[in-house]
Amino acid sequence: MVQYLTILLNARLAKMDERGATAVEYGLLVALIAAVIVGVVAILGDNLKSAFSDVNDSIG
Repeated sequence: MVQYLTILLNARLAKMDERGATAVEYGLLVALIAAVIVGVVAILGDNLKSAFSDVNDSIG
C-alpha cells in the first residue's frame, strides 16, 4: 500500500513539473513574439510614420 501511494505521489509531482515547464515555454514564446514586434516597429517605424502622414495630408 505504501508503495502504491509513493507511486501516486511521484506521478503527481511529475505532472506538476511538466506544468511548470510548459509555463516557462509559453513565457519564452511570448517574450520572443514581443521582441519580434519591437524589432519590426523599430525597423519600419519611419516608413509607417511617413505613410500615415501622407494619408493624413491627402485627407485634409
